[in-house]
Amino acid sequence: MSTSPAPFQRARSEEQREIRRQAILQTAADMLTEMPVAELSLNELSRRVGLAKSNVLRYFESREAVLLELLDTAWRAWLARLADELPAAIAEDADVTERSARLAATITETVVADPVLWELISVSAAVLERNISPEVARRYKLTAIANTQELARMTCVHLPEIAPDGAGHFAGSGLLAIGAIWPLAHPAEAMLRAYDTPGMSEMRIDGTATLREVLTTVLAGSLHRWPADMPNHH
Repeated sequence: MSTSPAPFQRARSEEQREIRRQAILQTAADMLTEMPVAELSLNELSRRVGLAKSNVLRYFESREAVLLELLDTAWRAWLARLADELPAAIAEDADVTERSARLAATITETVVADPVLWELISVSAAVLERNISPEVARRYKLTAIANTQELARMTCVHLPEIAPDGAGHFAGSGLLAIGAIWPLAHPAEAMLRAYDTPGMSEMRIDGTATLREVLTTVLAGSLHRWPADMPNHH
């Protein structure tokens, strides 16, 4: 038996508004553990959070605005985990090749362990950056820049051989690779069945291995092009 949303009661303080915003975000996050981004609708989100759709829109201007904020939250949480794991993963006295490989591997491992983050990154430009206002777009881009810069900063900490320009290039290109590899590593059912036919199995990629190899290669190229002992150049 279906239930209708509870009568809307306007939040009477900023604290109440924030509690309601966080409830919407947490509900959306929970839904993404059950379904892909494409299946998450504002109607179902509203039903699960116990508010009418029009009332959810008092807090977020669109489904995409909800997911962009969720992406930023997940992105910052991932960076915090990465900062915790990198010191143990990378031996300071190892040579630059080994430290580069461990950096790429740890980034890969932490991304693969967080499929919600991985998928949100993969659809950010094509899906999430649509149906939003210039204000939301600007706010998201500023946080994305800050998050990318933090990844670049961590890269410099563990690879002092790379110049800041090179670390920035690696961070930006690495995030592009993370987004591009998700759909290839998570093919649709029809494609999975095609891969099961003779001569097709080798076409299916291993997402973890592919991402690690791409990140390792991009990092090696960035180190070569932007060594720390060379003047910055663009």
